[in-house]
Amino acid sequence: MAAAKKAVLGPLVGAVDQGTSSTRFLVFNSKTAELLSHHQVEIKQEFPREGWVEQDPKEILQSVYECIEKTCEKLGQLNIDISNIKAIGVSNQRETTVVWDKLTGEPLYNAVVWLDLRTQSTVENLSKRIPGNNNFVKSKTGLPLSTYFSAVKLRWLLDNVTKVQKAVEENRALFGTIDSWLIWSLTGGINGGVHCTDVTNASRTMLFNIHSLEWDKELCEFFGIPMEILPNVRSSSEIYGLMKAGALEGVPISGCLGDQSAALVGQMCFQDGQAKNTYGTGCFLLCNTGHKCVFSEHGLLTTVAYKLGRDKPVYYALEGSVAIAGAVIRWLRDNLGIIKSSEEIEKLAKEVGTSYGCYFVPAFSGLYAPYWEPSARGIICGLTQFTNKCHIAFAALEAVCFQTREILDAMNRDCGIPLSHLQVDGGMTSNKILMQLQADILYIPVVKPSMPETTALGAAMAAGAAEGVGVWSLEPEDLSAVTMERFEPQINAEESEIRYSTWKKAVMKSIGWVTTQSPESGDPSIFCSLPLGFFIVSSMVMLIGARYISGIP
Repeated sequence: MAAAKKAVLGPLVGAVDQGTSSTRFLVFNSKTAELLSHHQVEIKQEFPREGWVEQDPKEILQSVYECIEKTCEKLGQLNIDISNIKAIGVSNQRETTVVWDKLTGEPLYNAVVWLDLRTQSTVENLSKRIPGNNNFVKSKTGLPLSTYFSAVKLRWLLDNVTKVQKAVEENRALFGTIDSWLIWSLTGGINGGVHCTDVTNASRTMLFNIHSLEWDKELCEFFGIPMEILPNVRSSSEIYGLMKAGALEGVPISGCLGDQSAALVGQMCFQDGQAKNTYGTGCFLLCNTGHKCVFSEHGLLTTVAYKLGRDKPVYYALEGSVAIAGAVIRWLRDNLGIIKSSEEIEKLAKEVGTSYGCYFVPAFSGLYAPYWEPSARGIICGLTQFTNKCHIAFAALEAVCFQTREILDAMNRDCGIPLSHLQVDGGMTSNKILMQLQADILYIPVVKPSMPETTALGAAMAAGAAEGVGVWSLEPEDLSAVTMERFEPQINAEESEIRYSTWKKAVMKSIGWVTTQSPESGDPSIFCSLPLGFFIVSSMVMLIGARYISGIP
């Protein structure tokens, strides 16, 4: 029997989407932007001490290889020839910090994740050295001094990990965010791997001058970072190197964007003033500000949006960053056990259709934009004996929407022209209750593309458009039309405002729980300073458990 003929679809482009919660590899048709196949692997997060968040860089790398191989197998089952994959793009969780040995290829410590809080005392000490009238860190980087960004994580590794210190002294150490670790490994590792990053990821390290688009000597001296361990900074769309192993050996890696920049590209927000909101582990609202850096007066970040080619201009964005969005659903699943799968939260929320006065502020890693308040911790308030797990599930979804409202309000004040609608993407947008809640709380329409994988799509577009690849046109007339689902507000404006003002009252109560920072020392006495929110949640869990044990519904 003759073998089935392979389908001819024209040039294909792959995208690695390495997020905080999972890794995926997706393959798109470059002419239609159609998603042909993908594979996903969940990534473990480790919490060795209170406030610490780590991941295994080798597990992350292995997950990428696994996703590529499985996706190629699925394409084979669809009779799609993988030799048509002409390029690969990389999109990644930003800021997460890896240091590895360039001679052995081994990580010298776990990846310190962007959510990690261990560096709070480092931040406090450094902030004392910044003159009040000359915040050169913010003016050069667009970022506030915060535990969020890579420089302070790298400083902690240099101060506390002997293997890192020794490797730096012996000129064996390489630093990178996840994109750098992956590209170096995929292009050969110890056998000629390419040590690079792109402008979007570099702009999240707090070591990169977003005006000159170079590593900044003054910033590196301020943080005490040796410049020789830093990767070469490249544009977001050019050939960095070739895959050196696996089913796609020889295919160029030619696109690289931090995940939120990739989503901006995937949503085709190429014009000044266009914005998108991505619902992933965190929640990130980006507004394209064109070729100019716009500095926020309302707690937003100034960041590099993209630079799609070596000779192409750089674009900037204003960004509102929320630490905990999808992560709150994972917390309800893994820590409290009130849901067995992330999808189940929609069913629970639908059962009650209200939080019944319960408000949830998931400030597990402090509050990011617009507050930048590391002393905040998570609280659930407004509990009564009537409150059950369905109300808490609903309150968790509302929390994501209220946090988005806060950063959207800040964005509107900075830009001067309120957004008439919100373009959304990310895994959580499949939750219809969340999308309707978001429209109600913002009181503007929420618009979702029918193909929600815009982060991976953006990385694929950058890779396919690179010089030397040229299979994906980014000209406006060539971009595929996208079908959208639209959610209109269904409550009146007054009710929306009342709910939002009550949420803000809850946020104020979450601030100031942590008065002494001790996560760096790992001192057991940390439990003496655990936030009241911890005990509120613990009491709530015991109450729920007691109700179920006693048979009370």
